[in-house]
Amino acid sequence: MSEPVPVSRAVDHGTAKLMPDVDRDRAWLLTVDGAPQSYVDLDEPEHLEFEYARRLGHVLDVAGEPGGPLDAVHLGGGAMTLPRYLAATRPGSRQHVVEADAGLADLVAEHLPLPAGAGVTVHTADARAWLEAAPEDSANVLVADVFGGSQVPAHLTTVGYVDEVARVLRPGGVYLANLADAAPFAFVRSQLATVGTRFAEYALIAEPAVLRGRRFGNVVLAASDRPLDIPALTRAVAGDPFPARVEHGSSLRRLVGDAPPVHEGTAVPSPLPPSGAFAIG
Repeated sequence: MSEPVPVSRAVDHGTAKLMPDVDRDRAWLLTVDGAPQSYVDLDEPEHLEFEYARRLGHVLDVAGEPGGPLDAVHLGGGAMTLPRYLAATRPGSRQHVVEADAGLADLVAEHLPLPAGAGVTVHTADARAWLEAAPEDSANVLVADVFGGSQVPAHLTTVGYVDEVARVLRPGGVYLANLADAAPFAFVRSQLATVGTRFAEYALIAEPAVLRGRRFGNVVLAASDRPLDIPALTRAVAGDPFPARVEHGSSLRRLVGDAPPVHEGTAVPSPLPPSGAFAIG
C-alpha cells in the first residue's frame, strides 16, 4: 500500500492543505492558509485531536439521552470532525453541515469522504442565511465553529443571530460555539450577554491559563433554555488529557458584568489572534 501524500488546492477562501499524520494511519490535518482547521482519523472518528474539539465533544456526550441519536446542525464544516464523531458515538443521528467554502467541501468529499450511512447532509451556503431558512424546532444541538480566516464573522455574533439559533433549536436543545479571545475578554463577555437574551443557562469551558488571562485561546460556549449537566461536564473536562475548567452561574455572571448584547449595528468579528497563535486549534 502506498503511503498517503499531502494534498494542496486553492479553494474559495484560500489555500487548503491535507497533511497525513505519520503517527496514525488514515489520519489527516486540514489547514487553510497555514491555520489548522480540522483533524480527522478516518479509522477512529471518535478520536478528537484538537483541545477545543474535545471540549465540544464532551458537551455533545452529555446532551440528550446517553448514546441516543440527535438531530444536529453544524455551522462550519471543515473536514467534518464533529459530524463524524456524532455519527460514531450516536448512531442514527441526522445531521446538517453548513460550509460556506464550496471548494473546501469538494476537497474533503473527494479525499476524506464520509462513511456510507453517516446521516450527514452537507450544504454549501452562508451559515446565517442557511439558518434563517431552516425549519423551527428542528434540531437538538446546534454547533457553531465558523471562522473567516482566524475570526468569528460579525454577523454570527448578534442578538438577531441568536434569535435564529433559538428558533431552530427544540425546547431543551443545546447551542455550542467555538470562540477565541484573551483577557479582558471583551468579545466573550459580549457573546455571553448576547446569548443571555434568549437562553437562561450558559457555561464556558476553557483551559485554566486562558481563563486566567495568561494567553489567547479557544473558549467553548454552551447554552440552553434548560439546566445543563454541569457536574457531568465538569468531570469530563477535568479528566481529559488536556484538562479544562467549566465556568457557570455566579462566576460567569460576574465575568459578563455590564457588557451589552451585540446588535447588528455594533457587531464586530472576534479579535485577531496574536502573531504566531492560531484561533483554531
